[in-house]
Amino acid sequence: MRSLDFTSLLLFSAIFRVILIIYGEWQDAHMEVNYTDVDYLVFSDAASLMASGDSPYKRTTYRYSPLLAFLLIPNSLIHRSWGKFIFSASDLLVGYFIHFILQQRKVPRKLCNYCVMTWLFNPFTFTIGTRGNCEPVVCAMILWIIICLMKGNLLQSAFWYGLIVHFRIYPIIYAIPIVLVLDPNFFPSNRKPILKNWTAAQAERLNDGNCLCSLHNLLKCIFTRKRLMFGMVSAAVFFLFTGLSYYLYGWEFLHEALLYHLTRTDPRHNFSIYFYHIYLHYGYDISVMEKLISFLPQFMVQLVLIFCFAKDLPFCLFAQTVAFVAFNKVITAQYFVWFFCLLPLILPWSKMKLKWDGMLCILSWMGAQVHWLMWGYLLEFKGKNVFLELWVASLVFHAANVFILTLVIRHHRFSSFFLGLEDVKSKNVAKLE
Repeated sequence: MRSLDFTSLLLFSAIFRVILIIYGEWQDAHMEVNYTDVDYLVFSDAASLMASGDSPYKRTTYRYSPLLAFLLIPNSLIHRSWGKFIFSASDLLVGYFIHFILQQRKVPRKLCNYCVMTWLFNPFTFTIGTRGNCEPVVCAMILWIIICLMKGNLLQSAFWYGLIVHFRIYPIIYAIPIVLVLDPNFFPSNRKPILKNWTAAQAERLNDGNCLCSLHNLLKCIFTRKRLMFGMVSAAVFFLFTGLSYYLYGWEFLHEALLYHLTRTDPRHNFSIYFYHIYLHYGYDISVMEKLISFLPQFMVQLVLIFCFAKDLPFCLFAQTVAFVAFNKVITAQYFVWFFCLLPLILPWSKMKLKWDGMLCILSWMGAQVHWLMWGYLLEFKGKNVFLELWVASLVFHAANVFILTLVIRHHRFSSFFLGLEDVKSKNVAKLE
């Protein structure tokens, strides 16, 4: 069988996305249900306001950085689909970055291309950008940060990390694992970090004390030069863009783009297990402390995953993101893209076979989602009072996510992302012999 060619995959993906954007324009003009995401209309309206000199936050429900509205100003100057092409180009860039990262880790070409295909030809991912959602931009920036760390470009990675946290606040959850991986054992002062290559036969098992060991290493040498540099630069970039946005748009920006997401209570039905409780108590006076308490399970799970898997950085980020979405107060379909961009980076290290456990994961996740969508359809379009059934479906979907994450962890070949000093020394000794 002729081997897959990455350039051909990327070219076909680009043509396919252009066709979807053109089709979306036709569907919007001729069918009752629009192809374009409602969020894209919000982005476009905010960009139009910014182009005319007004605040983008005059558009209700615009709760993003003003950088997004600025990026989409050509929507009102060139064509309304400008943003869709930008987001789809970012989508393709994610595919390129995935391929680059796997190649740098010496993953076999055929396996590498199959992993890239799980992003490029995933219905969730190719429809997100073409419908006008900005998440591919975020995914591309996160993968670029990983590439900067791989190359030892600490200042670049810190700059882009500070920018992406300003642009979309959820990547703040990656701060601790990045700081942990900047261990002097992996990032010595006299050389660039060395990647640990892919090996099919040998797995590196994390010992039982790994969690405590990572925590001990963090506390013992937390104030290393590279950690301080990353922290100060990323914080400076975040506060620079946030301060500039506050100067331009005041409290409106601070509330809508940042503070709103910390205390958000959305009474509309969504995949979250919290939606029914929020719906029943919507309109009641709920303190900020009560709203923040809902973050506690999410926070605890994040800490456990970080201190157990931080050395295996791509896997840690993937597990964190799945858990963050599963335990979030609000879950929409676009959030799934956050972990789909990281999934191809861990597949070569998985012992899971598609025929059995892999198919079980896919069917469990899709089945739980279709089950939820059935009740959502009855509520949204048929007006039936099925809130309780929908909440039960949310519980089933949450259980499916936890079950799948557990299976993925069990079948993963744990391997540190970078070679430690001892590994490098033993490698050099072996070469000399």
